[in-house]
Amino acid sequence: YMLKDTQLKKSLFPVGKLTKDEVREIAKVNALPVSNKKDSTGICFIGERNFKTFLQNYLPATPGIMRTEKGEVLGEHIGLMHYTLGQRKGLGIGGHGDGRSYFVAEKDLNNNELILVQGPDHPLLYSNSAKIEELTWIKEAPCEKDVEINLMAKFRYRQPDQAVTIVHQGDIATVRFDVPQRAITPGQSAVFYQGEMCIGGGIIQSFKRDS
Repeated sequence: YMLKDTQLKKSLFPVGKLTKDEVREIAKVNALPVSNKKDSTGICFIGERNFKTFLQNYLPATPGIMRTEKGEVLGEHIGLMHYTLGQRKGLGIGGHGDGRSYFVAEKDLNNNELILVQGPDHPLLYSNSAKIEELTWIKEAPCEKDVEINLMAKFRYRQPDQAVTIVHQGDIATVRFDVPQRAITPGQSAVFYQGEMCIGGGIIQSFKRDS
């Protein structure tokens, strides 16, 4: 979504209409060694390395407490950078509360605290709107500034399209979700669509829950 239509007009995608299996079969027929190469599951710019170790090489970890939204201390985290909103695995706690799994609901950067809630459908895991920054459109904006428009959006990889209402003011926008969204995460992208066409996107700066 960060590219402009003038750039895309000059781009070629020779295998864009083929599935991965079809591309592998073509490679096999032509005796290319990549035909049976294992799929990459790592982050492209660091390769198949342990992500936690990679971060620790560049960012000093600062341990702090993990607590519930009511203030009950559950344990200690190894550094807020190692956790993401909505995360369940790798928290290293158990035997608390009503037995349901804990999930990351918030990262309190000011106090270096990780806020956890129990159950995958806890209200604190959901939000109703988000503020978007660094907003860009592949062509022109789909509406004038301060005018509402209904679009579809994705907030994570392979997520089904989500209906939203967006109001933009140039390179920032307020996005309201038709249905509350789970684990909206600042720093990640919000990508907007009209039908099947990607028309733009931006970076999630913050989210808001209705009281």
